[in-house]
Amino acid sequence: MTARARRPDPEGDHPLPDGAPEAAVTAARLREAAGPLAAEAVTRMTERFAWFRDLPPDERSWVGLVAQNGVTTFLHWLSHAEGPRPDVRALAGLVFGTAPAEMARVVSLQQTVELIRVTVAVVEEHAPELAPPHRRAALREAVLVFSRDVAFATAEVYARAAEQRGAWDARLEALVVDHVLRDEPSEIVLSRAAALGWVAPPALTVVVGTPPAADVAPVLVGVHEVAEGSGLQVLAGVQGERLVVVTGIAGTAAADAAARTLEPAFGAGAIVYGDPVAGLAEAAASAQAALFAARVASSWPGLPRPAAAAALLPERALAGEASARDQLVQDVYNALGDYGGDLRTTVGAFLDHGGSLEATGRSLFVHANTVRYRLRRATELTGLDLSTARGRYVAAVALTFGRLADVL
Repeated sequence: MTARARRPDPEGDHPLPDGAPEAAVTAARLREAAGPLAAEAVTRMTERFAWFRDLPPDERSWVGLVAQNGVTTFLHWLSHAEGPRPDVRALAGLVFGTAPAEMARVVSLQQTVELIRVTVAVVEEHAPELAPPHRRAALREAVLVFSRDVAFATAEVYARAAEQRGAWDARLEALVVDHVLRDEPSEIVLSRAAALGWVAPPALTVVVGTPPAADVAPVLVGVHEVAEGSGLQVLAGVQGERLVVVTGIAGTAAADAAARTLEPAFGAGAIVYGDPVAGLAEAAASAQAALFAARVASSWPGLPRPAAAAALLPERALAGEASARDQLVQDVYNALGDYGGDLRTTVGAFLDHGGSLEATGRSLFVHANTVRYRLRRATELTGLDLSTARGRYVAAVALTFGRLADVL
């Protein structure tokens, strides 16, 4: 106890009449010492813990109130030591009742345990001043039992705060994902994501698939567990029958790797990811592409898992997605035409002749090696492997839409 605090004299006067029970005498001394004991506990916290000294004044005052309540509650608890005592929930209300709920965000559970340990130590050290010699051991034992009950009460306070914070974070996360899908103003998306601790990554992509279960909460927990184990930053939500995951990636080339990492968090069926974008403000484009691709994924039985939404451009275009049609025309039809008419004509003839080099050469009056060279150049320009059935299918759809665009 500090030098300024008044120490009750165990042999001196007390406010009880002569012949009062010794337990009542001890309780009276404790009531008198409650203020000085709490003040000394706060002083020790200030001296011992740098993090406590760094707290703003109002937050330090919350902790001081908790220390004061702890000592006062101990007096109440001690007066009922031989009978029914407050249960853990009631005890938590008595000790933490005056502190705002935000205290659990400011002071960690470990730090709170340190503060309780200091307060209990102060009471223990002054046991000789607070009780007659033959009752000091009983007082110390009571302090130990009380500190155990307070520890359980503290754990419940933080568990309840964590549950509430988790429920709020889950709702906020679902809102952010919904904002992304609706392409709402970036200020709303960014501010709410920041409240969840989102740190802008170098790039991001949106991954869409089916949830592995109907219960949303464990599905989202599973996504975060998979992501945390791999160092991925994610925002997840379930939209109807779709599980949507916004995930940060190291660069545009890392989208496929991120989707493969998250694959265990999804249910059966296709998993598609949108084109990588720079940040949340542009995430709607990636999300819309992934959602449309997920809707038409069943039209390609051999679709890899996971797959880029761009791999389904023909199916998306045929289903009426204007942006997919435009991209397909630009990436294939226009790219071939910009290089030279011979290249586009050669690819068209190659498709018309069932992928035969010789037949294509004869139709164009060129050698098969010339056809082979032009097709190799077409692959370099478009990224399509025209030696495969899928590559030829994509090229055929792209050329069809390009020709229609020229005449309509």
